[in-house]
Parts: sequence; C-alpha cells; structure tokens
Amino acid sequence: MSDTVLARLAALKTTPTPDLKRQWRDLFETEPPPYNRRFLESRLAYRIQELAYGGLKPETIERLEALGEQLDGGNFILRRTRSEEKPISGTRLIREWQGVEHCVTVRDYDYEYQGRPYKSLSAVARAITGTRWNGWVFFGLKNQRGRA
Repeated sequence: MSDTVLARLAALKTTPTPDLKRQWRDLFETEPPPYNRRFLESRLAYRIQELAYGGLKPETIERLEALGEQLDGGNFILRRTRSEEKPISGTRLIREWQGVEHCVTVRDYDYEYQGRPYKSLSAVARAITGTRWNGWVFFGLKNQRGRA
C-alpha cells in the first residue's frame, strides 16, 4: 500500500463526521447515508483503496452474482429482505457492559461465551448482566420496539 493511501486511511479515525460526509460526497458522488460513523469510515476506507488499486475483478463479481442467484433465484426483493434468522456462524458479537467488553461467537446451533456454550443470546445476556434481557436487543441486533 502506498504511503498516501495509508495516511488517508489512518486519518479517517480522527476526521470529524461532517468532513467524513464531505469525503463521501466527493468519493461516491451521492449524499452520505444516515448510518453511524463506523459505517462511514469502513465504506470510505474501502472506496479509497478501490480508487487507488482498482475494484473487484470481473470474474469475482460474476461469481458473487452467481452465488446470490443460487440463494434467491435472482429475486432482488428477496435479496434485500432482512433475515430474521440468527447471524451467520462465526460472527462475533461484541458488547460493552459496565466498562467491560464481552465477546460472543455465533455457532451453528448455539452461542459461545467465555468458552461455554449457551442456547440463546438471552442466556448470554443474563450471564453478563445477572438480569433477564432480550438477547437480540442487548447485542444490538434488534431495537427495543421489536423492529429488526
């Protein structure tokens, strides 16, 4: 990676949010989405590298599109629909609680927290807090009003 690209990527962490949004407009030629700062930083980092070194190879894009069609038969509405199922196995959910960072790994049939299996995210949240919680809400996968 060139020094210029590395410097631009490093600067994203300390750049004020209004400046990140200005960079978004410059790099994507659209208005920035109303998402959090972390999203803006990650997408800007990808775009900076994409412009400097090129995007995905055409073969990779074709392969990804073929995989998408295998999953949803080419139905773009279905492709954009959010799944109500649990996150993909291997996903790490991180939550700070009372100044301590807690990490849970999603597995095929359960969740792992501190080396122990749990049947639900609610069980993990209870182990962390000592009180009953909706695990999806506790880990930020669902808001408190019940919408995903």
